[in-house]
Amino acid sequence: MSTFVLLHGAWHGGWVWRRVEPYLREAGHDVLTPTLTGLSERAHLLSPAVGLDTHIQDVVALLDAEDCRDAVLVGHSYAGQVVTGVADRRPDRLAMRIYLDAFVGGDGDAAIDLLPEEVAVHYRESVATAGFGWLIPQRSLHVLGVTDDADLSWLSPRLTPHPWRSYTQRLELTGDHADVPAHFVECTDWMRAFAAHAARAEATGWPVSTIPTGHEAMVTAPEALAKSLLSAAMATAAAA
Repeated sequence: MSTFVLLHGAWHGGWVWRRVEPYLREAGHDVLTPTLTGLSERAHLLSPAVGLDTHIQDVVALLDAEDCRDAVLVGHSYAGQVVTGVADRRPDRLAMRIYLDAFVGGDGDAAIDLLPEEVAVHYRESVATAGFGWLIPQRSLHVLGVTDDADLSWLSPRLTPHPWRSYTQRLELTGDHADVPAHFVECTDWMRAFAAHAARAEATGWPVSTIPTGHEAMVTAPEALAKSLLSAAMATAAAA
């Protein structure tokens, strides 16, 4: 039995994994779905000071408080940066790390610089205008590959602005994260903004798998995603 720690991406909260959790629990695993500081039900803690280091510490503190051992740490989208930072600080608490359509950053990398240029330009413009210089307003869910009316109705009211500093703050790594096995899962039925990260993962020697759905796989393809996560965890455990 493993503990899956599922980290949401920008604008979301731990609630976004609600459709995936049952599949993991039915397979006999524990599941933790924290909400990062400043997002969703923790939006009252949002300030210009909230950054990548805040979110890394959120998860480090959770792993320590729960005394997690051999945890499977999953990060969606922006949370790939968090996964890398946490793995660098607490490699002894992790069995593996999974990047779900997520940033694969190295030492000194900031999330904004890891986006395709046209997307990064949109982010900077929206932060400078509607974001008051320190918030990232939510992106269109249609752009992210969500088209079903029921999914849109469930997601839209729950999304909250994301702290800009988390995208501009750079990863500071010692190299210990490299001791934690990694796997990349790419979502292929949208604009594929993370295709370069899938390629980077593959070039590094990580296993890479795909799911034919949009960026919000935990909403649009929860069963397929759960199977992918379970398969990745089983393969890593067998190779250990």
